[in-house]
Amino acid sequence: MTTFDGLWAEIADVGRHRGTGGYRRYAWDDADLTLREWFTGAAGARGLDVERDRNGNLWAWWLPAGWSGDPEGAVVTGSHLDSVPDGGAFDGPLGVVSSFAAVDALRAEGFVPHRPIGVVCFGDEEGARFGVACVGSQLSTGALDPDRARALHGADGRTLAEVLGRAGVDPAGLGRDDGLGSRVGTFVELHVEQGRALDRLDRPVAVASSIWPHGRWRLRFTGEANHAGATLLADRHDPMLPCAATIGAARARATQHGAVATVGKLAVTPNGANAIASEVVAVLDARAPSEAVLGALTADLFADAAAHARAEGTEVEVVAESLSPVVAFPDGPRERLRAVLGDVPVLPTAAGHDAGVLATEVPTAMLFVRNPTGVSHSPAEHAERDDCLAGVEALTAVLRDGASS
Repeated sequence: MTTFDGLWAEIADVGRHRGTGGYRRYAWDDADLTLREWFTGAAGARGLDVERDRNGNLWAWWLPAGWSGDPEGAVVTGSHLDSVPDGGAFDGPLGVVSSFAAVDALRAEGFVPHRPIGVVCFGDEEGARFGVACVGSQLSTGALDPDRARALHGADGRTLAEVLGRAGVDPAGLGRDDGLGSRVGTFVELHVEQGRALDRLDRPVAVASSIWPHGRWRLRFTGEANHAGATLLADRHDPMLPCAATIGAARARATQHGAVATVGKLAVTPNGANAIASEVVAVLDARAPSEAVLGALTADLFADAAAHARAEGTEVEVVAESLSPVVAFPDGPRERLRAVLGDVPVLPTAAGHDAGVLATEVPTAMLFVRNPTGVSHSPAEHAERDDCLAGVEALTAVLRDGASS
């Protein structure tokens, strides 16, 4: 059994739902807290110094012999440990487990770092509990306002501030990490590919070129609650109808613009089988090859939503939850990865990552590991063991190169 196998087995059952086989590792819940304890334990077992920053992100440091003071100019890797509802095993944890496995590989070969090596676990990357993705990294870069973050609330009504306080993180301390740029010289995130490009190329590992711009919007359709049997069709103001029409329009508009658009979350009030809804809230996720295309797509779609709402005597309100611009990973780190790894493919992705958030502050790059089916955010998400080990080998080479001088 390799180090990777042992680490993977340690977390395989944490947060896994017996009925679906998917993972429910929501930020700051019991499963997530268990994984954070595992991270700290795995780092300690390797003699790494662990710290939790003001935003709840965990950092584990391998400092060169004789190093004094805080880490500076480090080569850092890692990812996240939380999941979407009934998500797969690999999205996030593959990057964290591979990071520790790469540290073990370097130690086994007697490598002596000349600059610090870091492993990071960012908090709440998926946004499944509080509705905003990459909370930990966005707070650290200043992209997310601390007051807004503290006020975020989940379906249980508890705010992020309350949840953090119960976990021992001071919510008053949330905010930009002014030392991030000096502490991290390069950040390299390894992630399972969310798509099938590597499978089609028959290659185990790739380097990222860019991340599509993407955003989330909350569409609130309001009408009039009434009896499902006693109310004539002509007398109804049913917000479910314009919502459904808008979902269909999202598919059509995305096709028209060469983009993708998804409504995967609905909240219906009063949510009774024999009652016409008074309100339907739909969360739209839209992504496109460029910011101009994303803007055109959403402008068209929101006009569609307004027209559908008027036709049913209802109203719609659109509120932006998040908007991430295009991320073009810098040439320097990407070309250095290719110089170390050889002729590996270079691929864009439409999935958001902490690496994309950090790219505004530090030199950043990504490695992708082949996903043979392309399925992600699902229990069917998969990567073959040999490909995972190829990812560890690639990451080990990248860390060796980055910490050698």
